[in-house]
Amino acid sequence: MTVSVKLGSAQHPPGYQFLFDRYPPYVNTKNQSVAEHINAHHRHPKYLSDLLIPNTVRATTDPEEALKDANYIIHAVPMQESRSYLKSMKSFMKENVPILSVAKGIERNTCKLMSEIIAEELGEDQRCAFLSGPSFAREIMESQPTAVVIASTEASLAKELAEMLSCIEFRCHTSSDVAGVELGGAIKNVLAIAAGMCEGLGYGMNTMSSLITRGCVEMSRMGLIMGAREETFVGLSGVGDTFATCLGPLSRNRRVGYRLAKGESLSAILESMDGVSEGVSTVLALEELIKRRVRPNIYEFKFPIMASIAQIIRGNITPELGLNVLMRYPIRDESRSSAAPK
Repeated sequence: MTVSVKLGSAQHPPGYQFLFDRYPPYVNTKNQSVAEHINAHHRHPKYLSDLLIPNTVRATTDPEEALKDANYIIHAVPMQESRSYLKSMKSFMKENVPILSVAKGIERNTCKLMSEIIAEELGEDQRCAFLSGPSFAREIMESQPTAVVIASTEASLAKELAEMLSCIEFRCHTSSDVAGVELGGAIKNVLAIAAGMCEGLGYGMNTMSSLITRGCVEMSRMGLIMGAREETFVGLSGVGDTFATCLGPLSRNRRVGYRLAKGESLSAILESMDGVSEGVSTVLALEELIKRRVRPNIYEFKFPIMASIAQIIRGNITPELGLNVLMRYPIRDESRSSAAPK
C-alpha cells in the first residue's frame, strides 16, 4: 500500500513517521531543492530540520509520480492555499482514493471549511476525512503519546484510517461530526492568538484561564450555528486542541499574539515566521461567517473574543484595549452561555 502526502509551500510532513515506517509514502512538494534535500539527508532543510524523516519517505515535485500508486492521500497544505493546490492535483488523482485532510482553518475569501472546498473542487462523491486534535508535529516525531480524532460522514472510512494510523504512541478516535471537528481545529487557532496576547501583556493564569474558557463557549456557540454537535467541542478537536495551542510553547498562533502584545506589527511578525499562522486569516473569515448567520447586533455581544481579535488583527485596536473592552461586557448567567444566538 502506498500513501501520498501532499505538501504545499514545502511544509514539513506532520510527523507521521509511525505511518511512514509501515507504508512507503511519497511526499509531494513544489520545491525541487526541498525534495532533493529530503531524499539525500532524510531531513527537511527548514522545518524541524533537527529531526530525522524515515528513510522510507520519497520526496518528489512530480504529482503524477506521487499519486499514481496512492491508496490514500494525506492533504497537509495550509488552508489558504488548499483550493488552488487541489485544482492543480485533480487530474493526477485516481478515482475513489480517500483524502485525509490535516489542514485547519477557514478559507478567507469564501468562508468555506475544508470539507466544502474538497466537495467543490473534487466533487461531492470524493471520499474524505479530517484529522484534528492536539498534535504538534515535533512531539509526534519524538514519539510522545498523542491522541487525535478523525471525522468523516463515512463511518467506515474514519474507522479504516484510525486503525491504519494508530499505534501505541498515537491513538486515533473517530467522529461523524465533520463540521464540529473542523470548526474546533479552526477556532482554537484564533483563541491561541488571544492567549499569546495575554502572556505578552504580562497577565497570569487567572486571565488566561478565563479567556480560554469563554473562548471555548464562543467556539461551541459557533458550532451550534453551523449544525455541529455541542459535545464535539468538549473533545479532542475542541478543548483538547485549544489547551495545547493556547498553552503550548510550540504554537505559532500563540507566538503571533505574544509578539503583537509586545508592540510588533503583524506584517513584520508574519514575514519573520518559519511557518503559517492559520489563525490570522481564520479570524477574519470567521467574523464574516458569523455575521452571515446572526443578526448584526448579536455578533459583538455573543462573540466578543472573536470580534476583539478581528479588530486587533485589522489594526483597529491594541491588544490592551481589546482585553479592557472584554472586561467591560455585561455580567451573564453562565449556565445559559452556550445557547446558539438567533
